[in-house]
Parts: sequence; C-alpha cells; structure tokens
Amino acid sequence: MQLNKMEFENKVILVTGASSGIGKATALLFAERGARLALVGRDEAKLRSVAEECAKHQLQHLHITADISTDEGCERVAKQTLEHFGRLDVLVNCAGVAAITSLETADMASFDRVFGTVVRGAFNLTRLLAPALVAARGSIVNVSSIAATMVHVGSLPYGMAKAALDHFTRLIALELAPKGVRVNTVSPGITNTPLLQRLTGHTDEEHAAFLKNSEARIPMRQTCEPADVARVIAFLAGGDSRMVTGATVKVDGGLQLVGLGEMLKDQNEQMRK
Repeated sequence: MQLNKMEFENKVILVTGASSGIGKATALLFAERGARLALVGRDEAKLRSVAEECAKHQLQHLHITADISTDEGCERVAKQTLEHFGRLDVLVNCAGVAAITSLETADMASFDRVFGTVVRGAFNLTRLLAPALVAARGSIVNVSSIAATMVHVGSLPYGMAKAALDHFTRLIALELAPKGVRVNTVSPGITNTPLLQRLTGHTDEEHAAFLKNSEARIPMRQTCEPADVARVIAFLAGGDSRMVTGATVKVDGGLQLVGLGEMLKDQNEQMRK
C-alpha cells in the first residue's frame, strides 16, 4: 500500500488516543504526510511529547488533554479544534481503555469505564464534529479490535464495546454516505502497544514473551506494530479508498483465521507454567 507522500498536506486531522500506541503512530504518519493535527489524550506529558515529534515536520499541532468519556471533554475537543483550524477533514476515533474481566468478576465501574471511552466518547465526538466533516466531505476511521468478532472468556466488556463501535461505523456510514462522508473501521489483531500490555497485565518480560509466543500461532508469523495499523488508517482516510465506506478492515496477520480464544487460552496456560 503506497500512498502519495504528501496526500494529507494541510488537511486537518483529529486523532484521539494520540499519546501512545496506535494513536501515536497514526499521528506521526499523518504529520509526515503534511497534515495539520489536533491530538487528543489524557496524559499531558505524553501528548506533548507526541506533538513535539510531529512538529519536526515543520507544522505546529494542537494538542488537547481531555477525557472523551465525558461531555465536557468531547465538547472542549470539538470546540478547540474548530476554533483553531476552522475545519476538519478526518476524524480518527482511536482512544481505548483496557479491561479483561468475565461475567463473574466484572463490575459496573469497569463496564462504564470501557464503554464510556470506546462507545460513548466516539459517538459523542462524532456527533459534535459531523457538520464540519460534511462541509469538508471528509472521512472517519474508527479503531476497533478483532475482539469485536472473536470471542474468548475474559473479553468482557472490551469485546462488547468494540462490537458496538463496529456497528456504529456501519450505521453512520449509511447515514453520512449521501453527504459525502466515508466511515470505516480498522480492526487490529495482537499489536505491540502499551494498551495490550495493560490489558493482559504482563510485566515487560512477560509482554515480550507473549508477543514472541504469539508469532508461532499467527498465520503470518508476526504480531502487528502500531505503524502497521496506522498505514491502513491513512489508506482509509485518503483518496485511494474513495469508494470504501462501512468496511471493517482487519490488520491481524490472519489471526481471525485460527481463532483468538484458543490462542489466548494456550498462551495463558504457557505463561502460568
């Protein structure tokens, strides 16, 4: 997948969850390709660091520390972005929250925390920014997970939230298509991110071992890096995908072909030995 190096020159792109992982990689890629960025995250120091890295490409970028699970956070992000840039061409809903629980161990606080960011935050921010995206005939890319369609014990409520995000994509893709806005989902597999490490609760050494063990079970024999996902996000955001909307694109090395649940079960058993 080879994109025009400066396809996004002077385009305004908002990326949530931009302080680390896939969001950070996406921000850096768009900056490299000439975009003007509104970067959103909850960690001020990490977010500022990403903005400084993006600024190496000769553009200053807006960074907004906010919790998009709240109305105040979403409203501030939308207001500051449009006041600063006057437009919006691409919205990337990448913010996520980690949780692994089962029905027997889950509590409503963890449910609300995950759904608040993954579903409510994406819905609210999209709702607020839809008029600007319609005016620009822009695009939306939601970052989901193969956990939305591949079930295993322990994926509550994370898998539920990602499944809801996938259906949200389809619903608004249909609604916004006549208005010139495309909406798609990227669905990563096992990806080397801080979120994955928090989700599994592994130490650094355990995380490295988990990734290495995973490679033998993934058909392409590799786990994903954030940059792999970022490149697909950029493709879906750009003109080369002009007739693609309502799609879910898996970036997982073929993991969905073998089953996430069995692989994670085997992995966890090995880690306990």
